[in-house]
Amino acid sequence: MGYIISDDAKDLLGDIKNFCDKEVREQAKEYDRTGEWAEDMYNKARELGYTALEVPEEYGGIGLSRIDIAALLEEMAKADAGFAVTMSATSLAMKPVLIAGSQEQKKKLCELVLDGKMGAFALTEPDAGSDASAGRATAVKDGDSYILNGRKCFITNAPAADFFCITAMTDKSAGVKGISMFFVEKGTPGLSTGKDEDKMGIRGSHTCDVVLEDCRIPAENLLGEEGQGFKIAMQTLDQARTWVGCMAVGVAQRAMEEAIAYAKERIQFGKPIIKNQVIQFKIADMAIKIETARQMVANTLNKMDAGIPYGLDSAIAKCYASDMLVEVTSEAVQIFGGYGYSREYPVEKLYRDAKIFQIFEGTNEIQRIVIANHVIGK
Repeated sequence: MGYIISDDAKDLLGDIKNFCDKEVREQAKEYDRTGEWAEDMYNKARELGYTALEVPEEYGGIGLSRIDIAALLEEMAKADAGFAVTMSATSLAMKPVLIAGSQEQKKKLCELVLDGKMGAFALTEPDAGSDASAGRATAVKDGDSYILNGRKCFITNAPAADFFCITAMTDKSAGVKGISMFFVEKGTPGLSTGKDEDKMGIRGSHTCDVVLEDCRIPAENLLGEEGQGFKIAMQTLDQARTWVGCMAVGVAQRAMEEAIAYAKERIQFGKPIIKNQVIQFKIADMAIKIETARQMVANTLNKMDAGIPYGLDSAIAKCYASDMLVEVTSEAVQIFGGYGYSREYPVEKLYRDAKIFQIFEGTNEIQRIVIANHVIGK
């Protein structure tokens, strides 16, 4: 089972597994408790290039297929969901530039990422969550500059980001066709971030507001053309949803492995509980759902690499995988019994980490709308 990956990816997968075993898996427990930014851990990961896996080969990347990257990201998610989300958030922030940027913009972005810089994608606002078209942030043209004002919220990686891709309204009268996308670098006057959200799960990943107060950027930092921002954001999310599904598979795989290991050790009625058919069936159902989700992810990524439309597939992969993750982690807690409800054991954290996968990159309710529109037609 799993992904069929290249020999280069197999070597890198071994390196990432060793890194996660030494630097992430145990350390994540403490960062989950304190909510502190794991600066040393992330600095090491950046130095090793783990934020740059999606840099295209033509811009200096290592030339992995998306299936290769999926195997690597799943391994990170097995170690810690927050770590995987942090690593993938830079890839998310790259996508608007790779989708709509000029050659100069793409080259600059990729140089930043290859240099270990991190990014954040800023779309959501306090009154614009599932309805991303309701954003109020504005961008006003002023000579050879744009002046941005507004507030974004729930922005992953924002406290540590070196660059941002941000949506803002350039024409309020045009609705979604008045939204544009901008590239903004850390340190730009008027750009600031708020305090970290005290989250239920993925606490190793940091999330906060992004505030724009008369933030002046060069007009050349516009991505694509004015009015294309909403389209670029939706194309970005079409890709990102599959990676959410990939990470969900990794967390679920970890939950199943923890449940199996515990069930082999836990003795009740004179035998390990793994000997009971009811436990075996729970494990079997976990394996079925995890591999089904993994192959949904693989199918979508293969379509991306082949240039075949994948919007429906991506929504299905994200929705199914995240629902599956919540089910699998819940069953893992059940197999652990009372111990599963204790912070002393790993499945409690996995259960908390799971919930956000049904929410970010488009709630599963939104995914079902997307899926229904594809299937039913307009």
